[in-house]
Amino acid sequence: MTPTMTRYRSAQPAGRDGFPQLLRTEWTKFRTVRGWVLGMVAAAVMMVLVALLAGAGSDQHGLPAVPIGPGGEPVTDSFYFVHRPLGGNGSITVSVAALRGGISSDRAGLRPGIVPWAKAGIIIKESTRQGSPYAAIMVTGSHGVRMQDDYVNDRAGLPGAVSAASPRWLRLDRSGDAVTGYESADGTHWTMVGTVHVDGLGSTVQGGLFVASPPSVQGFGTVPSVATAVFGNLRVQGGWLGGHWKGGQVGPESRTFSGYPANAPGSFTDSGGSVTVTGAGDIAPAVRETLPTGGTIGDILTGTFAALIAVIVVGTQFVTAEYRDDMIYVTLAASPRRSRVLAAKAIVLGAVTFVAGLAGSVVAIPLGKRLAEANGVYLFPVTSSALLRAEVGTAALLATAAILALAVGAMLRRSAGAVTTVVVAIALPYILVAQIPFLPAGASSWLTRVTPAAAFAVQQTLVPYHQVTSISTPYNGYYPLAPWAGFAVLAGYAAVCLAVAAVLLRRRDA
Repeated sequence: MTPTMTRYRSAQPAGRDGFPQLLRTEWTKFRTVRGWVLGMVAAAVMMVLVALLAGAGSDQHGLPAVPIGPGGEPVTDSFYFVHRPLGGNGSITVSVAALRGGISSDRAGLRPGIVPWAKAGIIIKESTRQGSPYAAIMVTGSHGVRMQDDYVNDRAGLPGAVSAASPRWLRLDRSGDAVTGYESADGTHWTMVGTVHVDGLGSTVQGGLFVASPPSVQGFGTVPSVATAVFGNLRVQGGWLGGHWKGGQVGPESRTFSGYPANAPGSFTDSGGSVTVTGAGDIAPAVRETLPTGGTIGDILTGTFAALIAVIVVGTQFVTAEYRDDMIYVTLAASPRRSRVLAAKAIVLGAVTFVAGLAGSVVAIPLGKRLAEANGVYLFPVTSSALLRAEVGTAALLATAAILALAVGAMLRRSAGAVTTVVVAIALPYILVAQIPFLPAGASSWLTRVTPAAAFAVQQTLVPYHQVTSISTPYNGYYPLAPWAGFAVLAGYAAVCLAVAAVLLRRRDA
């Protein structure tokens, strides 16, 4: 039921000095209509309630612990490792003559194919504990030679694939906490790829050969993959301990959690100086695909959608109620410069909505986070600046959406049509991209670039990494535009609609 408007007769003088009084008048109109005030309160409350439901909705106790890297970030640390201890300084050299792989297939079991970020090379790692610091140099499926350390750092070497006719030589030199990586095409002429300083290595580390093969992106999901590398010319110098290489899986042995396809276990064989290693998994930062049970701040703020509907309804009624009761002509008579009326309404509505949205997000996030963690849900870490941006950005999103609804309401002068138009423009694209996993990535990217739903990018807290293949769509928490760039799309729609509404207000409602 539409709230009843109290009839006002404004006493503010015309001209520039009357705008503060016009603001006070619009604020008085807003706060004396109980339905509008309750609508804003409901928006904030719905954000909190949905956050509580999201936090309490799943029990993930009993799942394997999420490995945490040296920087506190979640990581994927699961690969096949052929290793020996290294006490103090030393080096390891090897050639890679082949890197081939297989990808799970329902029809064939395992079809030939190598994923782009399959890895085979040499690594020096603090221990076999998941998440321990490391430095490695490797050949990859499609990205040439890379030197990586501590999961998030990546340096490019020479491009190109390896083969028996075109092997690639790799070397790592350790001196204290400094590890230097080299590559060569012939084992004689070496090129330095980079030097990294790895904190926390300790005096005795584990070093050797490794192979990993992350899941292959197939359609709307991923399937397991496996890689096999052929190593030769394995040489070590320095403080290497023990006389035999030991092979084993770093991370869970269970196929469910280690990433191996069926009937394709990790292994290594040493025959005539040639070492063949088969492995799966990855050693990289964790992303949504590799940690699907992980939660985000965006998940906790899912109630923004319900709040959005509430503020859209209030925003349209803030102007259409005056048309319904013919009070708009009284308001316009009191202010000869009619665009000022629309500006005053927008400022009052935007300020009230911003406060309600900020209150809802500031309360919802810590409560939802606490409940989720109590239920064993791992939440991707977020910096304080990103958290502040998500809170303020959510409030700004709601406020701007309300102003857009106000502008559309002034243009259409009917609540039902205005509410429907704005909901279709903002809420419908959001439902399509954030709640439907089967929407093609191209369509999802387009919708969150050109529609007002792009503003939901302000809630993104996941960090994309170029060295990890992932399905970077809004459904998985990744938006194509930067957070404030996405918000600017919504703000642009609101500004254009306000300008059109102001022109119509001057011409049509004379």
